[in-house]
Amino acid sequence: MTAGYGFTGFLDDYLKLSKKNSKGLAGRYKIVLQTLFFLISVFGLLTDWSGGVPHLLIDTKLTVPFIPTRYANPDLGWVYVFFAWIVVVGTSNAVNLTDGLDGLAIAPTIVSALVFGVLCYVAGTSLEIADYASVNGVRQFVGVPVHQYLGIAKVEGGAELAVFCASIVGAGISFLWFNSYPASVFMGDVGSLALGGALGTIAMLSKNELVSAIVHGVFLTEILSVMIQVVSFKTTGKRVFKMAPIHHHFEKAGMSETKIVIRFWIVSVLLGAVALGSLKLR
Repeated sequence: MTAGYGFTGFLDDYLKLSKKNSKGLAGRYKIVLQTLFFLISVFGLLTDWSGGVPHLLIDTKLTVPFIPTRYANPDLGWVYVFFAWIVVVGTSNAVNLTDGLDGLAIAPTIVSALVFGVLCYVAGTSLEIADYASVNGVRQFVGVPVHQYLGIAKVEGGAELAVFCASIVGAGISFLWFNSYPASVFMGDVGSLALGGALGTIAMLSKNELVSAIVHGVFLTEILSVMIQVVSFKTTGKRVFKMAPIHHHFEKAGMSETKIVIRFWIVSVLLGAVALGSLKLR
């Protein structure tokens, strides 16, 4: 998914540079390629075809934030594939839209990867936590798997996903060193689509699709501002924001680029803390 979405972004950047055209790859072709790579991943790598009847190898149940899985764990069945497509493609394009100011997209990406790293590790580790339980009528300490203690879904290979998340954090910090204002290195679509696709896929594999709406609050706000602007202008002829995505709205309102970026970073960190807090509040 990361490589496929990076390839899609590469095509867009290549067309912009070679054709000297700021439009690059048309939006509909981006969606087609993103959907193609998503379907290849899900049906080619995450589906078992050996039994004659296709069987998804990924959990189609949703984990609801702040609620233990024993109380809320709805199973979407094959509808989950469409839901996961929205999460992955939406996250990829949201990160792409956020990448409009120096350092604006990469810092929330680092925060998201760090949060997902923790969530993946606790969902996939074989470690146990001592907890009270009744054994033969006697209340005593017993070893309980971390995921069971926290009331979250078990994720096979979650600890390996945590390593991938850590690599994004490390690469992101290194990139931010050169991407901070004024930037000397730029992410481009090859970076933003790849990172967004990676984060969306991690959310899918780690069963944190709904939690990702909290972790990716900055990205979600950016893409929603564009959608609201387009719908409003087409239906009423009026714009809700001075300019979309929303970080440009604040620029038009007179706020400096540095202040916008830092405040978005702060919001991202707070949202990451809320997402991690959902573990304890379960």
